[in-house]
Amino acid sequence: MVTVPRLVIAAPASGSGKTTVATGLMAAFTARGLAVSPHKVGPDYIDPGYHSLATGRPGRNLDAYMCGTDLIAPLFAHGSAECDLAVVEGVMGLYDGASGQGELASTAQVAKLLRAPVVLVVDASSQSRSVAALVHGFASWDPEVRIGGVILNKVASDRHEALLRDALDESGLPVLGVLRRAPQVATPSRHLGLVPVAERQGDAVDAVRAMGERVRAGCDLDALMALARSAPALADEAWEPAYAVVERPRPVVAVAGGAAFTFAYAEHAELLTAAGAEVVVFDPLRDEKLPADTAGLVIGGGFPEMYAPELSANEPLRRAVTELALSDAPVAAECAGLLYLARELDGKPMCGVLDATARMSERLTLGYRQAVAVSDSPLAVAGTRTRGHEFHRTALEPGAGPAPAWGMHQPQRRVEGYVQRGVHASYLHTHWAASPEVARRFVEHCRAR
Repeated sequence: MVTVPRLVIAAPASGSGKTTVATGLMAAFTARGLAVSPHKVGPDYIDPGYHSLATGRPGRNLDAYMCGTDLIAPLFAHGSAECDLAVVEGVMGLYDGASGQGELASTAQVAKLLRAPVVLVVDASSQSRSVAALVHGFASWDPEVRIGGVILNKVASDRHEALLRDALDESGLPVLGVLRRAPQVATPSRHLGLVPVAERQGDAVDAVRAMGERVRAGCDLDALMALARSAPALADEAWEPAYAVVERPRPVVAVAGGAAFTFAYAEHAELLTAAGAEVVVFDPLRDEKLPADTAGLVIGGGFPEMYAPELSANEPLRRAVTELALSDAPVAAECAGLLYLARELDGKPMCGVLDATARMSERLTLGYRQAVAVSDSPLAVAGTRTRGHEFHRTALEPGAGPAPAWGMHQPQRRVEGYVQRGVHASYLHTHWAASPEVARRFVEHCRAR
């Protein structure tokens, strides 16, 4: 039974201020001494870093496309256990989801699965009375979505605020907060969104603190907490990463971290640990060797293109990674990891495990994918079907090796990635909570060495 109070922070469209409000609420309630559980709808890796900084807890994703609708409430229950409040930041506009899939993976669907009240963040910078029509439309579109109130963002003045409040008086929805324009709280962005926390450190701490102060000053925290407490209990049992693990040697699985490799789901390390591995994080920008007794390697996503000179300059680690891969050790590389294993990235030598070159591209590749494993690997048996997500502005030539990793079925048919020796390298991001056998299979391959 899940009884934690909860709120979903949504908006009519991207750019309305969801991240500022959600992160600010997390920080403000944490400052009150509450244990706040942070969540993000969809496959975003960057916002959860700010959420984690605001709350001191792992930021977790709720992705109904990759994990399935049945896992949303159990994953939420796992992340929010023993917390006083959960704040869920939505994705895009409230009703936007997987392309061509109806409400699937939308913020609205997740709110319904969690039976959570929604707070609508509205960018009011270019409207007054029309705000009431906008809010009415969103509130009445799906009767199963309960919008419990509105936070007005980018309000210009006292007079502007009065006009907006007068208009919304007729909507029946309370105004739970008003935030004035405050460019000093803005966080820097680049080609894939906000700059990750790991790259900003002190600046990110200051930004999160400013968001918390801004939200605390402009929002009715007591009313928001009362709304969160109105969420009914959920009957779902919490997701558990643990398996029954027989006492065996615990192979060391090295997981790339640091500023260049920040894209990771918290559940992946939990699943590897539960499957019997000793998970050790290392930083390819700083560490010149892999952790002692490394039996397997996981290199997730991130921004290697921003750190290509530094990654290339760390020749001792590049040699160690190449030697491990040539020894048939299991290596799982996603997106940034794929680029790191290539021969070069933007002209800078990388590990050379894969006979491919990578470069920055003008084209953004973004979206959910359906895929089938083409080749046997430490992650999957050929024929295994999965759902994943691509999110990059780089290109690899060639895009697939003699033994591809995946056959893509959406948005067009193609093969992609590399499987060679123990290496599985691909642009596709997957969420292992949907298929725990992935972690179990990977650890068994590590143990077999």
